[in-house]
This record gives sequence, structure tokens and C-alpha cells, in this order.
Amino acid sequence: MRRSTIIGTGSALPARCVTNADLAQRVDTSHEWIVERTGIEQRHIAADGETTATLATEAARKALEAAGVPADKIGLIVLATATPDQTFPASATKVQTALGIDDCIAFDVAAVCTGFLYALSVADNMVKGGMADYALVIGAETFSRILDWEDRATCVLFGDGAGALVLKAEETQDRGILATRLHADGRHNELLYVDGGVSTTGTVGKLRMKGKEVFRHAVVNLADVLNEVLAAAGHAPDEVDWVVPHQANKRILDATAKKLGLAPEKVVVTVDRHANTSAASVPLALDTAVRDGRIKKGDLIVMEAMGGGFTWGAAIARY
Repeated sequence: MRRSTIIGTGSALPARCVTNADLAQRVDTSHEWIVERTGIEQRHIAADGETTATLATEAARKALEAAGVPADKIGLIVLATATPDQTFPASATKVQTALGIDDCIAFDVAAVCTGFLYALSVADNMVKGGMADYALVIGAETFSRILDWEDRATCVLFGDGAGALVLKAEETQDRGILATRLHADGRHNELLYVDGGVSTTGTVGKLRMKGKEVFRHAVVNLADVLNEVLAAAGHAPDEVDWVVPHQANKRILDATAKKLGLAPEKVVVTVDRHANTSAASVPLALDTAVRDGRIKKGDLIVMEAMGGGFTWGAAIARY
């Protein structure tokens, strides 16, 4: 069976690190208040000249290096982002050019925090269908550009960054992406959204969120989609070696693991260092766990996320 196997990962973070103490000098908050409610201790914020595309390119280069694949072998780039460099063209094409690739399929996917799972599913199906033998799947965000820095309920939650992986088409039965499942329900738009847009206000807008309602939906939806993707691949929760979740809130990670009966030590947690980097959070966490040696070849991993829309999804893979 032709499957998409993960052969390399990479990530990138802006140089500037902002601690909770730094934020407390700007808004009415404290380190203790933020940690108690979210588990976040710091986040990285893009400087002038650092953009979604530049972070995505750095992460892509590291993933290619880890995979041992030259850039000119890439036939497909799918970049998940809610904060592109421009309205158009796609930021994926900027990454393509920066990598020196003259011609390949390149486009963006917009599904906010679930964007990486959407991008991975799209790329997986295109690779399985023969559209490309090697693909780059990237999640990259500069959410700091759409935050209301006067709103302490939201500005403390997010950070900037990028993560990437290289997919390779291989004939295998039990390696690579085994199953993906995606969902969306647009009725919940008002719970998590940006109050601007090209065809409405003509402005970028700022992020708005009703945190308690989002938390409630997240725990239920994420547990459901994880069970769904496990069933699709024919695996039980106790067979999972690692859960690589969207890093939105430590309490959501804990509640989701408990609902599934998963041991907390099987959950990769980076929210304390990265905060919520939206579409970048899953590949950032994946690369972190691969590079520190936790995730090894042959491990069964599940990835999940939920974001504005609402959108939510999961993927299961044999690394």
C-alpha cells in the first residue's frame, strides 16, 4: 500500500522570548494567574522582519535536513496558517521560492488551530494519490499580529512559531499516516474569531474569544475525534505511545487525556514554553519530542487539535 511516511521534522521560534513577568508589566496580570489557568510560562514573539513565511522556511529547512532530502525533490508544499504574509499569493509559494524550488504544488490551508491536521490530511491524500513523492507539511503563525494587547484574557495565551515535517511515499502496510479525521461546525463562530477581514472591514482585525465555552467544546470534541481516528486505524488507546496535542491550555490537555484514559506521561506538552501557536503547535510539539528522543521510529502517535470555526481533527501515524 502506498502510504505517506514521516521522515523528518523541523521547527522555528522567534528569537524574542516573552515571559509572564514581562506581560505583567504591560497588562493587569501575573505569572501565577497565567500558570494556574493555562500552564503557560513564556512564549516567543516575532520581531520586525520575522514573518509567517520566514519562520515556515526555517522550519522547512530543518525538516529537510533531518530527512536528508534536497529541496528540489519536494513536489508539494501545504502550509497551514491563519496569519499569512499577504492576502495572496499563498505563503507556501514564498517558502517554495526561499527554498529554491522552481516548480511544485504549493498552497495554504486555513483552519486556524486545526490547520496542521487539515494540511496533513490533504498532503497525505495527495501523496497516496500519486500527486507527489515528497511533500512538506508546515504549520506557521504570527498570532502576535492579531492580538489585542489590552485584553489580558487573550493576549497571554498565544505565541509565534512554525513546525514542519517531510512526507515520503513508501510501499508499506504499517508505517506512516494510518488515518485522519476532520470536522467543522460553523455555528460556533462567535466563540472564537477575528473581528476583521478583507471583504468585511478591510482590516486585519483582532482575536476575540469566549474561553469557558471554547474549553467545554474542546474537551468533548477532542476526545471524540481521537476515539474516531483510533477506531479508523484499528487501534485502542492503550496501544498509543505518544499523544501530540494542540498546545492551547494545559487544563485541556489534562482533561482530554483523562477522558480517554491515557497516562499523562504519554502526552507531549510544550504549552509552558511555546503557549498557543495555533497551526504551528502540533508540529512544534512533534519536532520537540522527536529531537529530545522521546518519539522513536516505530512509535504509534496520535495528533489532535481544535480551533476557531469550530474546526477539529486528529491523525494517527506509525513514526
